[in-house]
Amino acid sequence: MKKYVVLLAFLLSVSTFAQYYSPFENTLHPGQGNLEGGLGLNWIDGQLYYRFHIMPEVALGNFGVGLDLNIDVDKIVNIRKEDFNQLSDYLSIIRYVRYGVKNDPVYIKLGALDYYNLGHGSIMYQYNNSPSIDNRKIGLIADIDFGDFGFESIYSTFAEAGVVAVRGYVRPLRLTSLADVPIISDLEVGGTYAADFNKYSGVVFTPKVSASGPIVLPILNPNNPTQFIQASDKGRMQIVGLDLGLPLIRSSMLNLELYTDYAKIVNYGSGVASGIMVDVNGLGILNASAKLERRFNQAHYIPSYFSSLYEIERYRIDTVNGTYSSKATELANLTNPDNGYFGELDLHFAGLLDVIGSYQRLDKTPNSGELHLVANVSTQGMPIVVRGGYDKINISSETELFKVDNNSFMYFELGYKPLPYLVVSMVYNWTFTPIRDSNNNIIDYQPQKRIEPRVYFEYPLSF
Repeated sequence: MKKYVVLLAFLLSVSTFAQYYSPFENTLHPGQGNLEGGLGLNWIDGQLYYRFHIMPEVALGNFGVGLDLNIDVDKIVNIRKEDFNQLSDYLSIIRYVRYGVKNDPVYIKLGALDYYNLGHGSIMYQYNNSPSIDNRKIGLIADIDFGDFGFESIYSTFAEAGVVAVRGYVRPLRLTSLADVPIISDLEVGGTYAADFNKYSGVVFTPKVSASGPIVLPILNPNNPTQFIQASDKGRMQIVGLDLGLPLIRSSMLNLELYTDYAKIVNYGSGVASGIMVDVNGLGILNASAKLERRFNQAHYIPSYFSSLYEIERYRIDTVNGTYSSKATELANLTNPDNGYFGELDLHFAGLLDVIGSYQRLDKTPNSGELHLVANVSTQGMPIVVRGGYDKINISSETELFKVDNNSFMYFELGYKPLPYLVVSMVYNWTFTPIRDSNNNIIDYQPQKRIEPRVYFEYPLSF
């Protein structure tokens, strides 16, 4: 009987990008929707769970709503405790509620915040508030452009103290007699304040292991429960910045802009980034954008500090091996100035293929490489499904770009459509699971592997 239950669950498996959202989301037009739901299988670190999943999504005018409910039960019908062990797990059933999309005059989004950029990205680039499925968070984005001025803002999570960032900007020449002059009237001047109010954001570990020091934090190591770490708390991590953007070309076919950013990490160093952005519109066949910048960094400065895996990097104590790290410690240890390059390429081909890739590295600092990739092959009218994303930090050499480890975050799906609304696929997820102390505080994240064979449907809705 058991083998028939497993077979039935597999055949009814229906889950797509339940926990992972790419920059290509919000593609629904007003009056459209999508419905997915059913039963499935989910292997989490080798443990089999039976899954119930439903994910409706609709767009009405400028408004969009998406829900995402996942319930995993084991073979004795116990719900996996990590799925619903905190308030944010229940709130995250609301995948998102939004008004508008990024770069609209008004864009407001409540829910999962994925791959968010603030300004040119010198302070916050591809920030993800939920890199762990078992610690999903609900945050808020509010971007409003009034024409002559505006602001961008993000609040990372309502469940606890977290990252807050605001960038205000003005186009000053629009307030003068030069308002009607093409190109230069779009000159933009911006200012940014970003901070992490999480209590661990400013913790700096020292190499010495001792029972004394500025503050002493216990390593919850079962092999040595009396061991202590010496660390100091520098307070909340704060960054301020100024930026300047000058468009050189504005047309339906080509946009070209030069920009310069300055950022200062309070109580640490500062950096300057200068670059060029190009957008090409190939009449709907091939649209592409590219960015290339040179970064000039003082000691104790990390560009794009709030990046895709910041929530993982912030503070980590390995309770098994007794190791510890924090991003503030990494910042404090950068004692030498070091410049670097950053490049990004965004391609959209004939509505069939979307690819975004970026890479950054400092000239001399080891383990400073960061890679970001997202790709999607449109399934409209096609029998295949190919989509995925990959982030990797602390890359020491290009030979380890695609080595999946505790510095990596990945999802990948490869499937086939035997029927228009039916997909047979295999999904591989490399994510993180939180490790908590006795007070339920998250003190570490450990890599988590999920393998999901799927047979699911995607049913479009119209209103």
